[in-house]
Amino acid sequence: MSRRAAFIYDKEMSQHVLRPDHPMRPVRLQQTCELLEAYGAFEGEFSQFISPRPATEEEIERFHHGEYVQAVKEFSAGEGLDRASRFNFSGEGDNPIYQGMYEAAALSTGGSLVAAELVESGDVDVAFNISGGLHHAAAGNPSGFCVFNDPVVAIQYLLTKGLRVVYVDIDAHHGDGVQTAFYDTDQVLTISLHESGMFLFPGTGGVEEMGVGPGKGYSINLPLYPGTDDQMYLRAFREVVPLLVKAFKPDILATQLGIDTYHTDPLTHLMLSSSGFEQAVADFAGMGIPWLAFGGGGYDLGAVARCWTLAYGVMAERELRDDLPGSYVGKYGGRHLRDAPGSVASIPEHIRLQAESFADNSVRMLKELVFPIHGIK
Repeated sequence: MSRRAAFIYDKEMSQHVLRPDHPMRPVRLQQTCELLEAYGAFEGEFSQFISPRPATEEEIERFHHGEYVQAVKEFSAGEGLDRASRFNFSGEGDNPIYQGMYEAAALSTGGSLVAAELVESGDVDVAFNISGGLHHAAAGNPSGFCVFNDPVVAIQYLLTKGLRVVYVDIDAHHGDGVQTAFYDTDQVLTISLHESGMFLFPGTGGVEEMGVGPGKGYSINLPLYPGTDDQMYLRAFREVVPLLVKAFKPDILATQLGIDTYHTDPLTHLMLSSSGFEQAVADFAGMGIPWLAFGGGGYDLGAVARCWTLAYGVMAERELRDDLPGSYVGKYGGRHLRDAPGSVASIPEHIRLQAESFADNSVRMLKELVFPIHGIK
């Protein structure tokens, strides 16, 4: 039987502009959807195109403080702006205020809730909300381009259904907001693979951040060195993630699929290709667990569209030809869906050795500190 997949999107998700010079450009969502449509990815009975709905205030407040939610609503309408700095908004910083901010954030969060509902009900085997994955937002403030933390809200919904959830975050940035939300519980296992906080925002995500109380050992961090390539990344991923997921025995697999790990991303320093990303997504598919997928970071727009198209191809079990469809090329350019061999810049040998040693050390520490808690030998 084919895997039943759902893609959550509406053009409204990609119309807002945070700031003209801001690196987070929601138009990347539209570009991804157009590429998938050009491939015919939503045709057939096993692939559904689903419209989102805005999350309600009550749903958003499953995680976020009511005072903060009301402030976002006011700021979005141009009111009460003298209080903006109190909530970590600033005109020139990561988190600007823009018209329609509340509506955009509520729709993105609602998209993740729709995806969670579809997976929890068994209507689909996997649902992908590319506008989601905004994993930095805290309960009372925005952070790192993220206003509302949709993964947390969606996971909270799944917890109300009595489900155990494993959340695996492969964005280049540490999934700090999600980790914080579930730092003291053993009902959610959070795993984040990311560029080390020694080199990249938000500066957290060391192996020693393991959780507290009942949650000790249920927050997993695998930091990586700048220059980490496909081979190093996948080796570390495969030595840690599958074993922990199997030991945890989750009801739902939630994944944040940020593609700012890509080798030409302007904000980060990892060196993954489209192939490395696609292989990681295929590993998730191979786990055979009901699967809730979010988007995330990614600031090279063409790479985002191509890699998330590859990701949905894996989810929907579609073979996508490498030549980009003519209708897409005519509008956005490019030639191939996948990276050509040799397209990733070579890494200096001393950097390669440092990256390999760093990854190996992170894996070793996790095996020593965390594996015993989960009965993994």
